[in-house]
Amino acid sequence: MTAMDAARRALKEVFGYDSFRPGQEEAVAAILRGRDVLAVMPTGAGKSLCYQIPALVLPGITLVVSPLISLMRDQVSALLQNGVRAAYLNSTLTPRQHALALDHARRGAYRIIYVAPERLMTDAFLSFARGADIAQVVVDEAHCVSQWGQDFRPGYLQIEPFIAGLPRRPRVSAFTATATQAVRRDIARLLKLENPYPVLTGFDRPNLFFEVRRPHDRDAELLRFLGEHRGQSGIVYCGTRKGVEQVTALLRAHGVKAAGYHAGMEDGLREQAQEDFVSDRVPVIVATNAFGMGIDKSNVSFVVHYNMPKDLESYYQEAGRAGRDGEDAVCCLLYQPGDVRLNAFLIDHTQDESQMDAQTQRVVAERARERLKQMTFYATGGGCLRTRLLTYFGEQADQPCCGHCSACLAREQERDVTREAGQIVSLVMALGGRYGRGLLTRMLCGKKDERIRERGLDKLSGFGCLKSEGEENVRLMIDELIADDVLAVTEGDYPLLRAGEHAREVLRGDVPVRMTLLQKDAAPIAKQRMARETSMDRALFSRLSALRKGIAQEQRVPPFIIFTNATLRDMAERKPRTRAAMLRVAGVGEGKMARYGDAFLREIARYEEGGSH
Repeated sequence: MTAMDAARRALKEVFGYDSFRPGQEEAVAAILRGRDVLAVMPTGAGKSLCYQIPALVLPGITLVVSPLISLMRDQVSALLQNGVRAAYLNSTLTPRQHALALDHARRGAYRIIYVAPERLMTDAFLSFARGADIAQVVVDEAHCVSQWGQDFRPGYLQIEPFIAGLPRRPRVSAFTATATQAVRRDIARLLKLENPYPVLTGFDRPNLFFEVRRPHDRDAELLRFLGEHRGQSGIVYCGTRKGVEQVTALLRAHGVKAAGYHAGMEDGLREQAQEDFVSDRVPVIVATNAFGMGIDKSNVSFVVHYNMPKDLESYYQEAGRAGRDGEDAVCCLLYQPGDVRLNAFLIDHTQDESQMDAQTQRVVAERARERLKQMTFYATGGGCLRTRLLTYFGEQADQPCCGHCSACLAREQERDVTREAGQIVSLVMALGGRYGRGLLTRMLCGKKDERIRERGLDKLSGFGCLKSEGEENVRLMIDELIADDVLAVTEGDYPLLRAGEHAREVLRGDVPVRMTLLQKDAAPIAKQRMARETSMDRALFSRLSALRKGIAQEQRVPPFIIFTNATLRDMAERKPRTRAAMLRVAGVGEGKMARYGDAFLREIARYEEGGSH
């Protein structure tokens, strides 16, 4: 039997899958051939199997360097459920537990060991590693090694010296979900990967529906969105701790069962919130970006960004926590112009001076501001959202319109607004760059507030010229004109609008301007997206979910550790009645068949026969 034959056998018997996903087989084959690997695979693409399967085939131990305690715990729990011997070493272990785990490791008790980067250079771990048969070292979340990435972690700089200090250099592989070309070069250089085999599966996640809403009342829009997705599990990201607390209180006041999570909370409360969400006791968690990286929860059906993140790397990584089980999921951004000012403030006031000299700080801040500009273009510009994301990460979309994002589904509302754009530019120039977009919007819509009347601005010829469009669409037009450099925004706490590079062309009507304006009711988009029929028996799926929840509570593990939603859906479609048929369900391997197969077969049989629980 060849090494790849053994790998395919492990894929089926241990993990319950008949075939590899795109990119997995290439990565596994390269590792088994002894090559270093640099893999960029989006969240949900199955990165962990790329190194877990070689770990079962190769002699010796696989070390997985991971930055997050929660990821280690969930990965090890999932491996143990599949019958794979695994352990983790991090700060949650007492000194005695840590020593005991290392002792077990020396005696060959584990095939896979997860370790925090800060543990690598400790005397105890170095002593163990230099005497162990280490087959491969895996660097997960590898973008953390680059200070040009969005999640630089100093501990990752210890990985290369650790590997260099081993008696024999093992295979080294690096995995990440989000990395531009510059960050990928940094990963290869800083980890000293030797002619790494590249695996770039593409950043597209076809099961994710991307949506941008630009609400006047963000709280009302969030409640509306959650009403559209009642009963589903999801994450709401806020830009600040205060925002988390306010939004959590808002949701609870409106009957939404929600937990809050941010780094300023007491450890016990934060851990309880995470546990309640992961275990499906609470369907919605409201969090800062401190939550989620490495949270291996597969059945997240939506991710809402209450505030716009500071860059597309962060947005795509956070949004990508939806739909990890391959099921349809929604990624919704609720954009307001104040988000840009908030992020600019955070960029200017949160640089980590302990890690960088003054020159480096300036360069990092400049790059962060450029990333913020690209994020703002995504939120405010026209055109397909998926295409904008793929283009940013250096990938060409198959076609300019994906047909599966809010911009594409609203294309029937795209119309020529050349005249309206000219009116906006004309009024901006008449105001002489002295006012911001809020006042401009009110003037265009004919709002006579005290400030406008005092300054006589209601006497200008452009006052009220777009009253019929409504404030939301006028704001959208202004945002798109900014994104296209027709208008420009000044720096500072009170940004002002002035004519941009292409203002004269639009004012003269030299170029046609087309825009997709907001629908008055966003619900039709959700209805179009959710209209697809499925052959799954929903009543059976509900019963299987209840059985899974009961088993998970008994074992004190998250439900998705037993079976993912995708596995239960396949089970509800196939309705297996024998063990052989159950093993053909995606995600049911020999280990889980032995543990849970009979219980689920009995439940399916009772359902088919018309019985009750």
